[in-house]
Amino acid sequence: MSIKFGNSKADQKNYPFQLPELPYKDTALEPHMSAETFSFHHKKHHAAYVNNLNALIEDSDFAKLSLEEIITKSKDDKPAIFNNAAQVWNHSFFWHSMSPKGGGKPKGELMQAIESSFGNYENFISEFKAAATTQFGSGWAWLVARENKLSIIKTSNAETPITEGYKTLINCDVWEHAYYLDYQNRRPDYVSVFLENLINWDFADYNFKNE
Repeated sequence: MSIKFGNSKADQKNYPFQLPELPYKDTALEPHMSAETFSFHHKKHHAAYVNNLNALIEDSDFAKLSLEEIITKSKDDKPAIFNNAAQVWNHSFFWHSMSPKGGGKPKGELMQAIESSFGNYENFISEFKAAATTQFGSGWAWLVARENKLSIIKTSNAETPITEGYKTLINCDVWEHAYYLDYQNRRPDYVSVFLENLINWDFADYNFKNE
């Protein structure tokens, strides 16, 4: 069974899975996110999930599946495979959720959907900040859609909304390794910077209209 709402930037079709390149230089988001953070986050944490996944599914039927299919089929009874596969997907999606030209406000149909779903853009910001900062422990905050109705959800650890049939538009990584080198324990500051300076509304708009 294939996932109803996947994403071409995060999915990979064939084993062995690869560590995807960042969609920008590792210095491109400075001063908001440092190259040092990317060195640990992308080249160590994300790379470890890729390597672990490949080792776990070698010579198994999972090696015949796409990344998104592995996530779906492993969720209920293969936690090690699920956790690593979902984290490969979540991180791949996260890199595209940020941009050196990020921040500002969305436009057009996406902005209309945000206003319809949350009342106004300011309410969206407040709700997203609340989700990202109140996620207990490690996890993610997401802007998702279902039948053009937008909502904000948070997931713990490797959980991902694609297993629940949501279309994913944007995510924010709130595992400590995403922000601790730059912001220490100040997760609210990191989330504010993400929303004000990094969020990639062009990516969200594309996902809203196409994926």
